[in-house]
Amino acid sequence: MSNQDCGVSDSTEKAGAQIVGAAERAAAAAAERADVVVRPVEHIDELRQVSELLESVWGRNTEGVPINREVMRSLAHAGGCTTAAFDRGGGLVGAAVLSPDSKPSAMYSLIAAAAPGNADRGIGYAVKLSQRAWALARGCNLIHWTFDPLVGRNARFNLAKLGAESTEYEVSFYGQMSDDLNGDDDADRLVARWVLDSQRAIDAAAGSVPDLAAPTAAAEVMTAGPDRKPMVQNDAAGHWIRVPTDIVTVRRVDPDAARQWRFATREAFQAAFANGLVATTMTRQNYYLLTPGDRP
Repeated sequence: MSNQDCGVSDSTEKAGAQIVGAAERAAAAAAERADVVVRPVEHIDELRQVSELLESVWGRNTEGVPINREVMRSLAHAGGCTTAAFDRGGGLVGAAVLSPDSKPSAMYSLIAAAAPGNADRGIGYAVKLSQRAWALARGCNLIHWTFDPLVGRNARFNLAKLGAESTEYEVSFYGQMSDDLNGDDDADRLVARWVLDSQRAIDAAAGSVPDLAAPTAAAEVMTAGPDRKPMVQNDAAGHWIRVPTDIVTVRRVDPDAARQWRFATREAFQAAFANGLVATTMTRQNYYLLTPGDRP
């Protein structure tokens, strides 16, 4: 994909040269910390390995693997990118897939995962920062993707670690899921909007985003969650929405409770977004913070 494919003028390209350089350095530093080599892959044999890795994380559904090598090969030909992380022995330990987006100067992230047993090494972060640098170098300054609002770990990674934000809630985006992680839950999704050259993204890549605490003791409780504990609260920091600590386990041991969480979370986010709020971060206590902000 050329810079012109992303609709970038010469002046914009020159103005962004420093941001691209900083993004490449941040990606390289993240890969070094994770002790991996991160690079785009296009060869069909390497794409087969990526497909197998994604299957090892997400499992198979009634339609097969999450994404096959032929699709990834076609996406690369169409201007997308499959980014892979390899350990020092050459083993594949992480991957993510980008597709061209319908919006100008944008890409769409289809899927990302670290190999089982490697979740806390920083591999996913290294892969995403590599995607960011790759996109910026080609004149793209925006990546979209969707994620399950009930999975707090992923929300924290997307919003707090990467510096993305969300203003959209999609009901039953994938219908009813059937893979190993989602069970038979309605696949509601938040839409992540990662503005790659924003100050939020720059600060996140530099590791300078502050770690927020949960709502204060003085926070006003608006609604309780299915566990009867405060779920939606307001305080001076903004509007808070809490989700379960481990929804994957809840789905397995108490599917009815998982559905109650889905409906309660859906209602809370739809109301917040209708009031013009933006989801900007997720705390370690599984609270989203939403504040007034610019909307696309």
